[in-house]
Amino acid sequence: MKAAAAPPAEPVDGGGSQAVKAQLRLREMILAGELPGGARIAEVAISEQLGVSRTPVRSALMRLEQEGLLEALPNGGYAVRTFSERDVADAIELRGTLEGLVARLAAERGAAPVVLREARACLARIDELLREPALDDAAFSRYVTHNEKFHSLLCEMAASPVIAQQLERVVNLPFASPSGFVIVQANSPAARDMLVIAQDQHLQVLDAIEAGEGSRAEALMREHSRIARRNLREALHGTPGAEQRPLPGVQLIRRRG
Repeated sequence: MKAAAAPPAEPVDGGGSQAVKAQLRLREMILAGELPGGARIAEVAISEQLGVSRTPVRSALMRLEQEGLLEALPNGGYAVRTFSERDVADAIELRGTLEGLVARLAAERGAAPVVLREARACLARIDELLREPALDDAAFSRYVTHNEKFHSLLCEMAASPVIAQQLERVVNLPFASPSGFVIVQANSPAARDMLVIAQDQHLQVLDAIEAGEGSRAEALMREHSRIARRNLREALHGTPGAEQRPLPGVQLIRRRG
């Protein structure tokens, strides 16, 4: 009796690059509103839609669940999560608390000089951007890159793998990253002014760390996160008469009445 033909093997990188591509495309679809909040997502349907096998799709769905954009359903499959305004505000507050701790430890323990120099150079690049009277899209994009780099260096200063791991988890929560709501400011008349305030806080935090002022550094970083809270309110409720740029994924946030 002739043996039945074996099923086609999954691509060698089924759990690698294909999974990453599927993850990126699915995240894009969710944040663009192509997959609305509460929508059920099944492996088979997504596999057919993206033109990849189920193995990388399964991996992508699991990663997006870990990111917090999806939730597993009791009967199988996943659904796009929605978030209350309080959920997002709490995530931002948690990030501010952890970054405050990071700043205090960096000041008390002493940050590595090489990291401090790199942080200074990063802030110098932001200063160059803010010398312009107005910021275009390219400038905002560069600001986001430098801002995220500075926050990453700040975490490195504390030299605490334990805290770094927890902070990474918080930053990966939807809308909780340091630049999560910066884009909301892009079309605001006060856009540059708000970034100048944020930059001043960056500089003060770095000064406090270098001076060994732990409590001051912690308080500054916790206050710094309040800018993101303000931008959250702007994204959801807006300012009457102000032009605003739509924030990717904002439709997933349930507004307070």
